[in-house]
Amino acid sequence: MIDLTPYLRGTRIAYFSMEIGLRPEIHTYSGGLGILAGDAARSAADLGLPMVFVTLASRSGYLHQDIDAKGNQIDNPDPWNPADFTHPAGVMVSVVIEDRTVWIRPWLYELKSPLGRQVPIILLDTDVSENEPADRSITERLYGGDEADRIRQEIVLGIGGERALQALGFSISTYHLNEGHAAFLALSLLLRYRREPVSADNGSLAHAIARVREQCVFTTHTPVEAGHDRFDYQNVRQILGNIIRLEQLKQLAGADRLNMTHLALSLSGYVNGVAVRHAQTAQNMFPGYRVRAITNGAHIPTWMHPKIAAVVQTRLPEWAREPVSLVRSDEVSGDLLWSAHQEAKGELIAEIGRLTGVEMRPDVLLIGLARRMTGYKRPDLLFSDLQRLLAINARRPFQIVMAGKAHPRDLEGKKLIQMIHACMRKAKPIAAAFLPNYHMGLAAKLVAGSDVWLNSPLPPYEASGTSGMKAAFNGVLNLSVLDGWWVEGWEEGVTGWAIGNDTDPPDASAHAAELYSKLEGTVLPLYYLDRSRWIWMMKQAIGKIGSVFNSQRMMRRYTTEAYVSTMTGL
Repeated sequence: MIDLTPYLRGTRIAYFSMEIGLRPEIHTYSGGLGILAGDAARSAADLGLPMVFVTLASRSGYLHQDIDAKGNQIDNPDPWNPADFTHPAGVMVSVVIEDRTVWIRPWLYELKSPLGRQVPIILLDTDVSENEPADRSITERLYGGDEADRIRQEIVLGIGGERALQALGFSISTYHLNEGHAAFLALSLLLRYRREPVSADNGSLAHAIARVREQCVFTTHTPVEAGHDRFDYQNVRQILGNIIRLEQLKQLAGADRLNMTHLALSLSGYVNGVAVRHAQTAQNMFPGYRVRAITNGAHIPTWMHPKIAAVVQTRLPEWAREPVSLVRSDEVSGDLLWSAHQEAKGELIAEIGRLTGVEMRPDVLLIGLARRMTGYKRPDLLFSDLQRLLAINARRPFQIVMAGKAHPRDLEGKKLIQMIHACMRKAKPIAAAFLPNYHMGLAAKLVAGSDVWLNSPLPPYEASGTSGMKAAFNGVLNLSVLDGWWVEGWEEGVTGWAIGNDTDPPDASAHAAELYSKLEGTVLPLYYLDRSRWIWMMKQAIGKIGSVFNSQRMMRRYTTEAYVSTMTGL
């Protein structure tokens, strides 16, 4: 059992997230939201921040993806055993769901930084013998089940997580809600702070709301309306119970359906989007609230390939502790950097061969794209005109590697995977591969071993995106639509290239034409004809992007801007 005593003395910030990507073997994440939360935890440990992280145990994971011969995604459970990596907390807490007592066992994982510090992660698990069989499965599958199942999961995360912190002895002054899934946490605080019973007047409620808003920070991640959880009030009342008057709940969460984003907005004193562009979009979506911007970052020691890191270390020994020092990456040896990149590329090529049987060459430019497979991310944009793509390849060859999962209920996303496989078959002789079951370990190989990182979402629906940052840490050059973080990180011909511009309305055919034009007229000639300039750009990407778009900078900003007003004892 992990001794929590050292944490209890000083921990004042609790970060709640439905998913957290801790390591490839712990399947408590589905994609970018969870990986971001994991990078936040890793940087919190690096910086010694007084934080505890709360998530669900998700014993069956999110999705183990297999691909059949026709390119169909096959959805399977992705199980892991908490006992293999975590320790029981030694306490149990309960919540009431559908008038039943549901018991929750917290597991504790200690995330240790190579810099000598650590933070605790609490994983909530309802698979205990004290629960009825149906309740034991509440935390079984990340984002699994129907609307009722999601309500149950989010009650366990928000209300159960807040009670678990109390039972374990934490004294929390700031609660960070990472996306609306955690909004029941704020509701739990509201009910705890009310001095009067449910029938209290609005004055009492207003006082409690003010107290909760003083403690809650809310980060919204999605500019896509469908991405915000909305629940039928009848389901909510049946599952959650009569813990607050319905008219009061509607004032906080929406008149027609309970909108978890609106509930979080109503009960949080600090609200932010995850990039400057996304904050602008979110402000338009939620005009009654002030939405600030803290641009996401990624954890460089996790995502920089060891060979690249060793080269950087020779000139910039403090890069892991102080990522801002990467601004001097132009001092790194170009020859050593290229050699390290080719080793990373060789590892990726070997993995491609192992997983798909597709043979690729180290001397041919490799384009990488890995995203959640869904319509607005447009992973198929590269294949918009196969004849044009083949003609470009005939003049100067390139290779393509892709990966990504579609949500089990996202039929459009599954059709995209099917379509991409069909296009790859038609695009021969272009060497192209789709890697099944995208996960943290595979992501690390992709962002380090590609030569160019492609991202082609439909603006303004890319909230931030962090895979391009991770690629840049390794000297991989971005070729991306101007949306999300790339609007801030892009310097044309320096850190990479833009697809389209930042002023015209988004147009798929125009973006496809620009993608082909940049690939044919700029990217491929530079790669094959001016290697010294290419390596110079690799250094610029590491320096200009790594020094800014890292999760240490992100967590420092949260600390000084979002947490500072509620933290005590620091």
